[in-house]
Amino acid sequence: MADIILETPRLRLVTWEADDTGLVQALHSSVDTTQYLSGAAPWSRERAQERLQKWLDEDERDGTTKYKLLRRQDGVFVGRAGFSLLGQTYELGYSLCREAWGNGYATEIARALAQWFFEKDFSDRFTAFTHPDNVASQHVLTKIGMLPCASVIIDDILCPTFEMRR
Repeated sequence: MADIILETPRLRLVTWEADDTGLVQALHSSVDTTQYLSGAAPWSRERAQERLQKWLDEDERDGTTKYKLLRRQDGVFVGRAGFSLLGQTYELGYSLCREAWGNGYATEIARALAQWFFEKDFSDRFTAFTHPDNVASQHVLTKIGMLPCASVIIDDILCPTFEMRR
């Protein structure tokens, strides 16, 4: 049974279950939902399983990861969101199913996660980065109060990076 990590008025963030590979693959099964991710191609079942296992391991090791995101009203899977520890820095990340775009879910969960992160006292700061063409995600990050900082190179692409401090 999945544990509830946090809830917002419309969303519920819960832990993954070992048999959620199909959800992860469905989330990243189209060019629309992978165009700004490493590799920029739909995920195979094997890649989805590897990523799911990574998130399960991260949660056990670090106490946080990218969690499963559901609509509260009906429990429908709408994506993933949370934090990963990269070196000494926590990174906020989220990805929504194409059908969930345009509803304000990314802003709602990112804002709630920022508050949760500082309440749980993981660190005094976290970052987030986006593909340079992902203007919608950059808007979400600035909308929740994150500020631009030094860009990072990922897969030979200079990616805008944002930071939030307590």
